[in-house]
Amino acid sequence: MKKYTPAIIISIVLLLVWEVLARYINAMYILPSPSKIIEETIKFRNVLFTVHLKATLSVTIIGLFIAVILGVGLAISMDLNKSLERALYPLVVATQTVPITALAPLFVLWFGYGIWSKVIVTVLITFFPITVNVYDGFKSTKREMEELLLTYGASKKDIFIKLKLPSSLPYFFSALKMTVPISLIGAAIGEWLGAQAGLGYFSKRMMTQLNGAGVFAPILILSLIAIVLVFIVNILENNLIKLRSEI
Repeated sequence: MKKYTPAIIISIVLLLVWEVLARYINAMYILPSPSKIIEETIKFRNVLFTVHLKATLSVTIIGLFIAVILGVGLAISMDLNKSLERALYPLVVATQTVPITALAPLFVLWFGYGIWSKVIVTVLITFFPITVNVYDGFKSTKREMEELLLTYGASKKDIFIKLKLPSSLPYFFSALKMTVPISLIGAAIGEWLGAQAGLGYFSKRMMTQLNGAGVFAPILILSLIAIVLVFIVNILENNLIKLRSEI
């Protein structure tokens, strides 16, 4: 807990500055104060947590699961086949050059207002860091170690499982810690541009009512969820590294 003290202190200071500035400006629809945002979050807690949060988490979990499978699968494919790497890597990069906000309305037209249009937006935003980081993890293995295993008669499969896979785990968890918050953002963007429920949809609805604090209420919830999820990933990473060192 002690190591988080500086972050807690800085957060409190920033919130106090925000509170004072918002009260000085006195225009809640432009810059709502943190206290007003918390007040609106409590006011709408039933609909936020029972309806909209559930919808956003469903999109996030499904999208992140698909992104992990797709990203790791692409990284493995590119590592095993260099010709495939030269063919796929530019395409993977190209997917990040197209503005998601331009594609999201098309996904709504193609897949409707259901969950899958938002899931696709989330996958497109999140699979790239996973692919690149895991692939870099595979490439980080020392050539000398590979040659040593080959001299002992190890197959390519053995080298991948016993050397490359363990080496890529820190890279994978690093990518996961980046993509968890991004996946929440992707879900919210999809909901903002076309949905019937979700925190992004709720935020857009509050904007049409010029309720600045209501717009920030879902953002507050998304931020807290992102912190919790990244903390969970950190625990999983530390436990896995500890388990590896004991084996």
